[in-house]
Order: sequence, then structure tokens, then C-alpha cells
Amino acid sequence: MRRTVVLIATAALSAGLLSGASAGEVPSSQHPAVFETVFASPLGLEGLTTDGRGNLYSPARGADPCPVYRVAASGGPAAVVGTIPGPCNPAGLAFDRRGRLYVANADTVVSFVPDAANPPSATVFTSGVPGANGLAFDRSGALWVSDGVTGQGRVWRAGADGVAQEQFRVQPLVSDVIPGGIGRDVRGLPPGTVTITPTGRTAADTAGSQHLVANGLAFTADGTLLIADTARGALWRVPMDRAGRPRAATGCDAAFPANTLCLDDVSVQHPYLEGADGIVLDRAGNVWTAANERNAIVLARRDGRVTEYFRNPADATSKLRNAGSLEFPTSPVLLPDGRLCVTSSDGNRRDNAPNTAGEASPTGAVRAKISCVRP
Repeated sequence: MRRTVVLIATAALSAGLLSGASAGEVPSSQHPAVFETVFASPLGLEGLTTDGRGNLYSPARGADPCPVYRVAASGGPAAVVGTIPGPCNPAGLAFDRRGRLYVANADTVVSFVPDAANPPSATVFTSGVPGANGLAFDRSGALWVSDGVTGQGRVWRAGADGVAQEQFRVQPLVSDVIPGGIGRDVRGLPPGTVTITPTGRTAADTAGSQHLVANGLAFTADGTLLIADTARGALWRVPMDRAGRPRAATGCDAAFPANTLCLDDVSVQHPYLEGADGIVLDRAGNVWTAANERNAIVLARRDGRVTEYFRNPADATSKLRNAGSLEFPTSPVLLPDGRLCVTSSDGNRRDNAPNTAGEASPTGAVRAKISCVRP
């Protein structure tokens, strides 16, 4: 396993779950954290989940069919436990209570029961969910789906019958009330560029727009749904009633559909969270976020504080952060023993550009990886 040693600032540590400390105790930073690559993938990866027994699961891209891997968090060979018929472009994934695995795949969610001895072909559970990206099950067993890179901010709920119904929308950055829109445009540099002069820094092109507002999903212990907003660098909070229906404020801006969340539903917004992708909650209710554009892992505490748990260090000469442990991290997972694991999809954007550095490379033998922090 490839190991990278990093030092972590005391203020950025969690309520103890990665160090073995008790909840609420901030562990010492005197010992360095160690990121270990537990799986170097020849295909692209994005989503990651666990079965709670020390195994990690991730669907691969760039093959037909797309394999779904199972990897021991301790390392070792990967096993194919299922396949997704092509054309396939899998993203987030989640287990239901019975051990069936669900995978977001373009405009559908597919599912299967993992089996390394006889890998099954996934079948469609629900369709009509364009851009399907983040997945999360609520307390009643219903599956919630975000619309990812479509930029419309839609979130659907699908019950046992597999029928998906739109529940609400996360407010996009731009409304379409006039051609060209009203709002603002967030860009990632690279691929976008600006012209830097002593008197200003102005756009040199239109590349790099980040319009993804509904990404990773996670439910809190009380049934509240949290949504990662990539473009804003924010987390939205949607409480539910006893029937599992959203009861967040909507309809505050006539420029958007009536079921669009109000800005008051933003739980926290912080520059550390820019590029927020997948999210996971620890036992204390803190939210761990993979801030992919910053090659960082960020912690949003229950008390509202946002701290940076880890960010790739800058190279002493180039000042770039594209050659460290994280290479565009996307999907954090917490294991029962307290380890934090994450995929690195090696996107060619912002802090990870150019993506030719590091362990993963777009033309190399390793295209993506799964890494874990040793407790």
C-alpha cells in the first residue's frame, strides 16, 4: 500500500472518531495521520460506500459493462461483485437495510445484491432521474437522489415501488428569466483562466463554470436531510415530518420553481467547503466533506464551526497541490473502527490541475484510487 504522511492542525480535528478518542474530545495532533492507498484502480472511480464490515464498494467508469468493486479497507485485491450494463457512468451508491446495493447511473438508479462468486448484472430500480448522483436512504427505507451535474438542483424520493417523485430543488446560482440568466457564475481555475495584471484579475474565457448545487446526500440521526452544494461551498438542511415529507421553507424567489428551497435553508456556507462533493456524518453529528476542487477534507461541526481536517500541502517549488494524498476526492466514508476512507477521481480541475501529477494519471496504469486514514 502506498503511504503518505501528513501533519494535521489541532483545530481541524474531529470529535475524536478518527483517533479513537471519545466523542467531544479533540485528539492531539502530535502524531501524523497516514493516508494509505488501499486500491489503485485501472478505471475511473467516484462513488464509495461500506457494508459496515470493513469492506468498501466503488463502481468503475470507462468499461462496458462497468464493474463494481469490493475492496477490504485493510488493502488487498479487489473483487468484482456486480456489473452495470453499458452505456454506464456510475456515481454515488448506497446499501439498503437488506444488503442490496443501489448505484446512481446517468438518468437511472440500478441495483443488485453483491456476489463475488457470481457477479450479477444490475437492473433498473428507478428511472427519470437525470443526472442521478448522490444517494441516501431515509429511516423509512425510501431512496433519495440528487441530480448532480444537471445544475437544476432537483432531489427525488423513490419508495419501494421504484417510482421517483421530485420533492424539492436546491436553488441554482442562475435563474433563466432572461437569456443568459440572472445571478452569478462560479468558475474553477483551471480549466477557466483569468488575465492577471497589477490592476485586476478578469476572466480571459468562459471555461470552468461550476453549476452543481445538489451533490452528496446524508441523513442525520433525527431524519434531517443534508445536501452538499458544490458551487456555493455550502450544506443545505431539510427537516422532515413524521411521514418523511420535507418541511423546509420553499417558494421565496419567484425566479425559480415554487418547490425551490429558500436561502434560509442553507445550514452553513464556508470557503473551505468550495467544491463540496460527497458527505458523511460521524456519531457525534459532525459532517465530513470531500472538497474536491481544493483537494481537501473539511469538517462542519454541529456547533456551526467549519474546519479543514486535511488539504494537500503545496509543493515547495511549484506551489501546486496536485501531487499529494488526495487527487480530486469525491466520496468520504467512515468505517466502524473510525477510519476515514475516500475515493480520488483525479479530475483535471482547480487544485488537482494538471492531473498528470500524483499516483493517479489520466493515461497511466492508475486512473483513480481509494485511500484511508489510519487511526
